[in-house]
Parts: sequence; structure tokens; C-alpha cells
Amino acid sequence: MVKIALVSCGTEYSGVQKEIEKAALTFGAEIVLPEIDLDYIEEACAKFGFSAQSSSLKLMIARAMSIVEGKSKADAVFIATCFRCAEGALVRNAVRKFIQDNTRIPVVTYSFTERTKADELFIRMEALATTVTRRSILAREKQEGLTLGIDSGSTTTKVVAMENNKVIGTGWTETKDIMESVFIGVDEAFEGTGYTIDDVDGIGTTGYGRINIGKQLNAELIQEELSVNAKGAVYLAGHQKGEATVLDIGGMDNKVITVNDGIPDNFTMGGICAGASGRFLDMTSRRLDVTIDQLGPLALQGNYRNALLNSYCIVFGIQDLVTTLAAGGSKADAAAAACHSVAEQVYEQQLQEIDLREPLIQVGGTSLISGLVEAVSEMLGGIDVIVPEYSQHIGAVGAALLVSGMGHRQDK
Repeated sequence: MVKIALVSCGTEYSGVQKEIEKAALTFGAEIVLPEIDLDYIEEACAKFGFSAQSSSLKLMIARAMSIVEGKSKADAVFIATCFRCAEGALVRNAVRKFIQDNTRIPVVTYSFTERTKADELFIRMEALATTVTRRSILAREKQEGLTLGIDSGSTTTKVVAMENNKVIGTGWTETKDIMESVFIGVDEAFEGTGYTIDDVDGIGTTGYGRINIGKQLNAELIQEELSVNAKGAVYLAGHQKGEATVLDIGGMDNKVITVNDGIPDNFTMGGICAGASGRFLDMTSRRLDVTIDQLGPLALQGNYRNALLNSYCIVFGIQDLVTTLAAGGSKADAAAAACHSVAEQVYEQQLQEIDLREPLIQVGGTSLISGLVEAVSEMLGGIDVIVPEYSQHIGAVGAALLVSGMGHRQDK
């Protein structure tokens, strides 16, 4: 069983603890608390170089030090603090960096509330367990045979057919009825290839609907999207060796994943505010009476400083854009302001929580919005942002790649 060390500000004294343990157990992992002596706490804090006011945070630092010094054994680390605590946020990030700088143990950070439930932690726990138990699969660099990848996202379903390390077909449709959307995407992906779903060697599924779809299609691989998207991103970007950061701004949640040789070692997921999501840009395009495809080029023509948004809220943000347009502002400035707002929120809420490693690979449907890619680059000081071909199909490509070698349907 995978042992995940819990380094937190005292979840074991609250109802959140059982939710964390339940989420880990769901994916074959066990939560362990690094054991330390009381005398070790002050010693550890002195070595760490930070004197927290909270005794719970001192204990958290000592547990992290215990892992780094090898006094406690763990396959992965889950770092959690309460979202209301400013000092906790500082310690959480410092502890995360300390563990990553001194070990190769995969780490995930989380800011919990008193209402955090196990299902909110499933993707994070599954991804941690995956990086420990399925490293050989994640190390796959080449696709072989004929495989199908299906990514059932919150707003769209993407399907990719691959053959001998090449994408031979793609499908893209809105997610409505889960299986109907899948079959529409499959038909699109195989159109003109001469193949059908009965010809594939293996099927991989990911995304929100992955378990349901995987069971109905007898998929050989059913995998959460963090590890799958990371793999698909570095594969398509031609950067499977070395370090990189993957940014996926989705319709409902955002993912920032750091990878080393194609294997995730840290990730954060946003999902608290819709104003930082692709949904906000979709609403903006509707209000500006342009398609989502036109929003990016339009934003590149504008200046966000001419249409500042006073709120990150999806409702009041749109209200600010309406006010700008009513006052004679241009659509281009409003589009630029919307892209800048999303990039700024992703930076403040997620990119600051990780150690950004270049190159930055931006993926997902919003990576096709050129104004957003430009805004992300500007927010990060003008760094180059890679948007690989098929970036909007990244999860499906990752699933088709990873299932390669696992499926032997044609041998049966």
C-alpha cells in the first residue's frame, strides 16, 4: 500500500482528517503521520529557519524535517493547511519547496475548509498514488499500435486516435449525455481512417467521466487527468526529458503541474472561483458577440489597462465589461481585460504556489485563445509559452499514449 505522509497544521484534530484518509484509501493509499519527539520540534524549526507563531505549524515543520532527514518514510507527501490562515499559507509553500529541494518524493499541496469532503480530494490522491505505483507506465515515451484516448471534460469531450506514434484523427464535441458525446467524438476521430472502435488495440479514458466510460468500453486504462495531461503535454511539446511546467486553464478547474522527465512531482488545482476559468472567457465572448475563436485575436488588438476589472467575480467581472462598453470602450480592450484578469488570477492563486520550471507548456481548449496565452506570458515577465499542436486534445493524446502496450484486444 502506498504510504502518503500527511504534513498539516493539525487536521488530525478535526473532521477533515477522516475525509483525507477516506480519499487516500479509495486509491489504495494509506495516510501516515510522521512520528517525532517533542524535543525534535524546536530543533527542526531552527534548522528550517522559520519560527512560526502557531504550535501546530511548528509541528508541521518538524514533520517535514523528519521526512527530509529520513527519520520518517513515505512514498508521497500531502501538505494541507486551512485556507483561512495566512501564516499557514506561508508555511505550506515553504515546506513544499523544502521537501522538493531535498527529496524526489512527489508532493501535493491543498488548502482545506471545514467542509472539505473526500471526493474533492480524489484526483489529487489518485495522482499521488499513480506517480508512485505506475511510474513505468508514465515513463512511456512512444505510442505503438492503434489506440484510442477519450477525455470526458466538464464542458467538452475530446477523442484522439493514434497509430504508430502519430495522431491520425481527432474528435471534439460538447459534453451532454456522457456516452452519446463519446460516440460522436469517436466517429469524428475515425472519419476517413478506415478504422472503427472495434479495430483498436487499447482504450484509455480520463476526465470527469472516465470511470463510467471506461467501464462501459472495457478500457485498459482509466486514469485521472493530472498525470495523463502532463504526459500528453510533454509528449506533444517534444520535451519528455528534463523539467517543465504544464498549465491547463479549463472550463471548470485549472491545473498547474510541474514535471521531471515526464513524471509529475507537484501540482495544484484551482476551482474555487469561476472568474479564473475558461467559463469566464466563454461568457465574455458571448457578451462581445464574437466566437470564442475570435476572442484571442481580438484581445491582442486591445489594451487591458483601458478596461480594468474591479472584481475577480465572474458576475461582477462581466458587469465591469458591460460598464466599459456602455462608456464607449472598445471590444478589443474588453477582450484584453478579460484575458488579463484570468491570467492574473491563475498567477495569484496557483502559479505562485509552485516553482515555475521553464518551459511553460500551455494546453487545453483555452490555449487556443491567443490573447490569453499572451497575457500569461506577460504576467510571467515575458517568458516563452509553448502551445503544442493538438493542445486542446492533450488529455486524449495522453490517454492514447499511456494505454499503448497495455491493450491487446486484437489478440483475443
